[in-house]
Amino acid sequence: MLHGMEGSTDSQYMLGTAEKALKAGFNAVRVNMRNCGGTEHLSSTLYHAGLTDDLRFILSELIERDRLTEIYLAGYSLGGNVVLKLAGEYGNRIPTEVRGVAVVSPTIDLPSCVEAVEMTSNLLYQWRFMVSLRNRLRRKARLMPGRYDVDKLRNVRTIRDFDDTFTAPLAGFLNASDYYERSSSLPLIAEIAVPTMIVHSKDDPIIPFEPFKRKEIADNTNVAVIAPEHGGHVGFISAQPEGTDRFWAELRMIDFVRLLSER
Repeated sequence: MLHGMEGSTDSQYMLGTAEKALKAGFNAVRVNMRNCGGTEHLSSTLYHAGLTDDLRFILSELIERDRLTEIYLAGYSLGGNVVLKLAGEYGNRIPTEVRGVAVVSPTIDLPSCVEAVEMTSNLLYQWRFMVSLRNRLRRKARLMPGRYDVDKLRNVRTIRDFDDTFTAPLAGFLNASDYYERSSSLPLIAEIAVPTMIVHSKDDPIIPFEPFKRKEIADNTNVAVIAPEHGGHVGFISAQPEGTDRFWAELRMIDFVRLLSER
């Protein structure tokens, strides 16, 4: 399981899904992206939306060292994009141990997501992300003097500014636009060769629904999109009575994995 932007293995949706997976009889491996969950000291680099190498390495270790024969990849938001991109990169060569993919609110088209976050109605999202990104970069700079120029933060006001100034150049991209285009999973979804479920709300405020109608998804019979009218971003709180589990998307993810496991 991979979390979203500025989240961690302790994000509520990660804990909730892991708990449901355990109750359903599965093991649950929650993965921190680089620098998330207090791991800034473990790597000199930053995470980004197209970084599939770390997840690929973990998957190889689970197969080769732990000898697991049944693995499902899951991701939320930005983590969902990473999971879909990895599955698309593998294509028909995906390890036979990987039986399926399930993602919720994935950022499959990064340019449109950034445009949405920059809308006036989403200023709160932008502000929360920026506070977290700024604090993280300052922590990295203290741990690795000389690598990160915190003075540049003075001119960073938006996520796009941050990606232009730090994420893109440090990860080998030309600029933020190049990073967004090359890291979006949308072009690769057509190549996914295992059963895949995408849960995405039509009223998600920061991830537009239009890209989910694209040919890359519609023409791939391995990919199913569940698109309720309401649910927001990652939320999906169902109208169930108090005392019941109301985290609808987490339940759908476990149901999907259970169905695949019983095939």
